[in-house]
Amino acid sequence: MADHSGCCSTCATCLLCPYSCQWITAKKEKRKGLRTTKCDCSWFLFLFCVFLFTLVWLYFAIIILNDFHNFNEFIFRQRKLWLDWSLVLLVATAVLISYSSALLVLALCLQLCGQPLKLHWVHKILLILTALVVAAAFTGLGIKWAEEWKSARISLQATGPFLHIGAVGGMTLLAWPLASFIYRTRSTGLKVILLLVYCAAMIALYLAPLGITSPCIMEENQLPLKPALVGHRGAPMLAPENTLMSLHKAVDCDVQVFETDVMVSADGVPFLMHDEELTRTTNVQAVFPERAALNSTAFNWTDLQQLNAGSWFLERRPFPTVKSLSPADRKEAAKQRIPSLGQALEAAKQSNISIMFDLRPENHSDYQDFVNVTLAVILQSGIPLQQVLWLPDGFREDVKQQAPGVQHVYGRKRLENEKEPVLHVNLPYQDMSSEEIRQYRQDNISVNLYVVNQPWLFSVLWCSGVSSVTTNACQVLKEMEHPIWLLPSSTYFMIWIVVDCVSFLIIIWAFFLMKKCSHRRWPAESETDVLLTKINSLMQD
Repeated sequence: MADHSGCCSTCATCLLCPYSCQWITAKKEKRKGLRTTKCDCSWFLFLFCVFLFTLVWLYFAIIILNDFHNFNEFIFRQRKLWLDWSLVLLVATAVLISYSSALLVLALCLQLCGQPLKLHWVHKILLILTALVVAAAFTGLGIKWAEEWKSARISLQATGPFLHIGAVGGMTLLAWPLASFIYRTRSTGLKVILLLVYCAAMIALYLAPLGITSPCIMEENQLPLKPALVGHRGAPMLAPENTLMSLHKAVDCDVQVFETDVMVSADGVPFLMHDEELTRTTNVQAVFPERAALNSTAFNWTDLQQLNAGSWFLERRPFPTVKSLSPADRKEAAKQRIPSLGQALEAAKQSNISIMFDLRPENHSDYQDFVNVTLAVILQSGIPLQQVLWLPDGFREDVKQQAPGVQHVYGRKRLENEKEPVLHVNLPYQDMSSEEIRQYRQDNISVNLYVVNQPWLFSVLWCSGVSSVTTNACQVLKEMEHPIWLLPSSTYFMIWIVVDCVSFLIIIWAFFLMKKCSHRRWPAESETDVLLTKINSLMQD
């Protein structure tokens, strides 16, 4: 395997200590005759693979932050425990990636200094555990949250050009330790294999932009209008969700639609509530502890008015933005009550925004009565019917007959043989490709995608031409006057060529320089090896 000789003794010792967990000076290491064996090379390869594996998981962790509030809500409904699990995810991922990257940097520095890659058994165990933890995370993601694979595909449209540049840069830097190893090793077969693998990887990276597509690679004058904002349960980062305060905060964020969820009380009053139980967003456990687990529809309106719908927001802090609320906002949030649909319609009418809602629970035996009661409240409110966006699929024909002015929004894609034209669709952002969005836009079909919180995702959908997005972060997206990045195809082509050419020149320079250094560094040792070989042959003769 590779011969080693040195950097300075102190530098070699400092590198060997954390990697091998042994305080061996360069001279002692040389006397002991430690060499990088095939087993050591195998562990280095495993270390490199674990680093890449963890790096991919870090990318996924950043991507799924857009939807992580849904995961927090899911855990609360299952365990009645509220915690911002995104912090746990990021801290754990940061620890894993920091550990594997630190070991990899040490290994590369040791290789450049000509020191043996003797990975300690503790590191070997920790690397195996790291790989198992990341594999378990990917497995859990695939089983419980499979739609996030679609999110990753969309994210590549936002990050593909930059991932390409980063990958080319990383592989280019890898040329230095690779060249050092190749000029030091005595195995011709290993040299050929490593060079072939490296060259194949670089050629694939150089040609990768041929397969990279992004809606944001376009001319400035082709950029569609900024998508309208739909407040998901209002402005839930600034106020308790599904409250009048949340609606007013959403209006301040220039949202055009207030999206909410409606349930009907036991005495027939429609009110705003997302969960089937009241435990997450009210103090029902303190007021009605024996009834806390009941469905929201089992409470009458008088009981519901006794509940506080804002104190939980200040106590649990579902979003980091809660910490930055002003004292006046905190005081107002603490006083929030469950609003009726009539109150929400009146507020929407005064604010001149539309209201879009789902009617829950769809499987209730009295669902038709829920529809009729809800329609009666809408008609009595005096709100212009074109400001009401109707989402529920159940008894939609009855709704069209009783309130013909209501706009109907469908939670599905259009069918080939539609009896009536579909003018509005409301879908998860993972369910529509950029090509489908463009086609719907050409056919004058309004497309609203949910839930979009991160600027990178909003930018991709903006470039694709989506009509509107439902968001928790209206205060963030409101401030965006332009997509995060927009590149004309000619500019991207020029960047691609320049990056590839610079990378190629650096790699050639690295191999040339390392070859020159290897001849200067080890000529005496090579001559000694030849002399010893000749003496050994003479003695045998």
